[in-house]
Amino acid sequence: MTRLTAQTIFNDAEKQLIEAAVRDAENRTSGEIVPLVVDESYDYPQAELVGAGFFALATAVTLSWAFGGSSVWVFLPLFLLAFFPFRCLLRHLPELKRRLIHPTEIAAEVEEKALVSFIEQGLHHTRDETGILILVSLFEHRVFVLADRGINNRVPKETWDEIVHIVTEGIRSSRTCEALCVAIGRCGDLLQTHFPKKVDDTDELPNLILG
Repeated sequence: MTRLTAQTIFNDAEKQLIEAAVRDAENRTSGEIVPLVVDESYDYPQAELVGAGFFALATAVTLSWAFGGSSVWVFLPLFLLAFFPFRCLLRHLPELKRRLIHPTEIAAEVEEKALVSFIEQGLHHTRDETGILILVSLFEHRVFVLADRGINNRVPKETWDEIVHIVTEGIRSSRTCEALCVAIGRCGDLLQTHFPKKVDDTDELPNLILG
């Protein structure tokens, strides 16, 4: 099965649907909505080291006991020979690698990626401080919504849990594009009351970022 990446998760037609959903939502409000899809929020090198070390240790102990009389001089070369292939294997088996990472660490890294991306993409520079980032991080299977302070001053943070749920459930049921479009529309609904569109509004940010 081909692994989905940020560049391949949507076909051209789906990209157009998402961009159209953003335009439609932004036509009803002064807010700026940016969906961002990334392969991963962090590369988690510690998970690779710990996982490779564990599997290499188990392999070396078993083989040295079976064929080397439990000699440390047999164990050490076997451990070193097994370590690097296992580390490479973990890089290509994201499902296994993810199981070696504590959920708390994953949540923290996704949140940090959202904060950094918010700044990098210039969402903090919108005129009325009404930027919204919808981050989809594929490796972690996580969605994080981050809104600028102009919005958070009026919309409770708990409101974004609904958006996260919509996108997360869509990903689980292989309806990522549809779910993202629904979530974008819901953001437009939430913002329309507090931040109606102004006569001189302009589209300040990209409507879809795949990075």
